[in-house]
Amino acid sequence: MTSRDKLTTYRGKRHFGRTREPEGRQAPSGDAPCFVVQIHDASTLHFDFRLEVDGVLKSWSVPKGPSADPQDKRLAVPTEDHPLEYRDFEGVIAAGEYGAGTVIVWDEGSYRPLPGKKGPSRTFSEALERGHASFWLDGSKLHGGYALTRFRGGSGERESWLLVKEGDECAGRRGTPDARRARSVRSGRTLKRVSQEEAGEQGSG
Repeated sequence: MTSRDKLTTYRGKRHFGRTREPEGRQAPSGDAPCFVVQIHDASTLHFDFRLEVDGVLKSWSVPKGPSADPQDKRLAVPTEDHPLEYRDFEGVIAAGEYGAGTVIVWDEGSYRPLPGKKGPSRTFSEALERGHASFWLDGSKLHGGYALTRFRGGSGERESWLLVKEGDECAGRRGTPDARRARSVRSGRTLKRVSQEEAGEQGSG
């Protein structure tokens, strides 16, 4: 399946004449696969955790956001695959559109797969399909080993996963910051600032 085919659900939910979200043309990948964590103030405020896998961003909605504390088990609910270009998206999704609300890029960087505890999988994608994948994040804010583990669903059912920090040298007691006060790693702006600036642009247009 091509990355464009994987984006059928993503594209079907959006009207690209009314949203500035990327349509999903093939974007070049870096030397190492990327990850991005976006804060999304939609109908509910949440974090979106995305990993580059096989030409798309595999995505999970994480209500409380990632944590550096291995004691924190964060619920992660899969959402549709997003295009690689989405790692750059920051702005306001218009009212009436799917996911309407403000988005900022809270963290970004690269990652590398780690061997699974039950033996290495042939590919990282295969590890995810099996329901457990470990990886090392090299971001501006998130560092070290993390694991995604499916604990409910699969085979067409609604899935639920856990995102948990590994107990390594990068672990700590730092939870996730207040999403409304958190700043973009790209622009230094808060959700409120992005929303105000785009409203001002529309008002002066």
